[in-house]
Amino acid sequence: MAKYPQARRNLDKRIEEKTDEVRKIARQFGKEFFDGERKYGYGGYNYNPKYWSGVVADFQKRWGLDKNSSILDVGCGKGFMLYDVMRLIPGIKIEGIDISEYAIENAMDEMKPYVKAGNAIKLDYDDKSFDAVISINTVHNLPLKDCKEAIREIQRVAKKGAFITVDAYRNKEEKKRMEMWNLTAKTYMSVSEWKKLFKEVGYTGDYWWFIP
Repeated sequence: MAKYPQARRNLDKRIEEKTDEVRKIARQFGKEFFDGERKYGYGGYNYNPKYWSGVVADFQKRWGLDKNSSILDVGCGKGFMLYDVMRLIPGIKIEGIDISEYAIENAMDEMKPYVKAGNAIKLDYDDKSFDAVISINTVHNLPLKDCKEAIREIQRVAKKGAFITVDAYRNKEEKKRMEMWNLTAKTYMSVSEWKKLFKEVGYTGDYWWFIP
């Protein structure tokens, strides 16, 4: 995720708009979250190659992915990252799931054959079904118990490796910023606490912290 463009975040505006009702609507992960007003989420979720092209190139190098490989995106949204994977590695097997039926229904046309609605806590795949399993800013949206189960599932279906991104903080100031910014995450904690959780559930894959 080092190559993912970093956006400027207006924390003061976010905390002014972040009411219980706004959070309730955002956590439905429907049209309002993806394509509604900015206070509910993305404020318009559209494809732009600048976001994922560099990231997926790093994924390819990390796991040696080629046309004979397979990759699963847990929390695929409209399929933007998978689209860039397909462009970079023609012939690779790709699949994506997302809890949002709205996102799946409004996925990129090229991605619709490869994505479906699904829940991260129960992945409908056999053990070690994919060379790589990726989940970015997804599992932390679950309550702690379900978050642990989702990470176990990611570990279970991954063969070569896995990668997840979660909300985290390293000090009091970062925790304060996280609490101001967080809209949908139900499980966020310090870096050390996340590492302890990974050990508890047996997760051996890679990870990255989202810190606003």
